[in-house]
Amino acid sequence: MRRDLLDTMSDLSENARRVLEARYLARDQAGRAVESYEDLCRRVAGAVAAAEEEFGGETDRVEEAFHRLLISREFLPNSPTLMNAGTPCGQLAACFVLPIDDSMDGIFEAVKRMAVIHQFGGGTGFSFTVIRPRGDLVGGQPGIAAGPVAFLGVFDAATAAVKQGGRRRGANMGVLRVDHPDVLEFVRAKTD
Repeated sequence: MRRDLLDTMSDLSENARRVLEARYLARDQAGRAVESYEDLCRRVAGAVAAAEEEFGGETDRVEEAFHRLLISREFLPNSPTLMNAGTPCGQLAACFVLPIDDSMDGIFEAVKRMAVIHQFGGGTGFSFTVIRPRGDLVGGQPGIAAGPVAFLGVFDAATAAVKQGGRRRGANMGVLRVDHPDVLEFVRAKTD
């Protein structure tokens, strides 16, 4: 069923309108929403269709087709695309998998990269498997290593401090191989 293509805000629930305004509509310097749902659809469709120029595609036709899908809500892209397409940021990817090295520099470089990705609306995933187990040698000193679980709180605190796209709490996924010596501590970490 085809919906009215002028502006479908009228059939959104009050909650959907609140989420749309809080997370997706462009804002002015004071943080006020400065676009309608129609404007958002035009902004996103125009930015996505602009890629057609590189390949000699029909930009106008693609923009109109994509706009029609957005305005009717037959298709909605991920949150970063809705927030960032057609803005100076331009970051459209939703998920990033970041490496972590088994060193203080490597761990905190991953935290820094995570914060920047969250700042522009992306979520992050990590494998903590390369981090040596708790109590292992560090620089030849026994019993010094904190282990991967000790650093989960660091990643969580940084995530809480930097909202995704400035609009919502960031999202992370951490994994640890089943053969890592700290795997049971890792599995229980979320319940502690």
